[in-house]
Amino acid sequence: MRFKRRVEEDYSLAMAPLIDVVFLLLIFFMVSTAFVDFTRRMEIELPETKAGAGAEREKVFQIEITQNKDMYLMGDFVSPEDLSALLAEGSMGIMRRSAVVSADRRVEYGFVVKIMGIVREAGISDISVAVK
Repeated sequence: MRFKRRVEEDYSLAMAPLIDVVFLLLIFFMVSTAFVDFTRRMEIELPETKAGAGAEREKVFQIEITQNKDMYLMGDFVSPEDLSALLAEGSMGIMRRSAVVSADRRVEYGFVVKIMGIVREAGISDISVAVK
């Protein structure tokens, strides 16, 4: 009597599809981190608009105003009194002749206008307001 041999099942994992999945995950995470804005350091809730133009961040002064009226120039804390002197020193370079004010939408309008006036007095005529 002849018995048929049982065929053993192969329980090994196929490596090619696993490598494909790993590479797809790697590409996904590399692409998704490119869209994260690492320049924003404070929690500022910007007002929204339907139309707006992005500024070249390397060529402008970044002025951020938090809800508590704390002000940061290029990421460093600065008082409104020192802002004019710091802008005047930095505006001599050809690259930085404009400024972008990123103010929290809950900050008083008058305070933002006051800061824009200080920027104007420092010799910077191109002033933009950041929005979403």
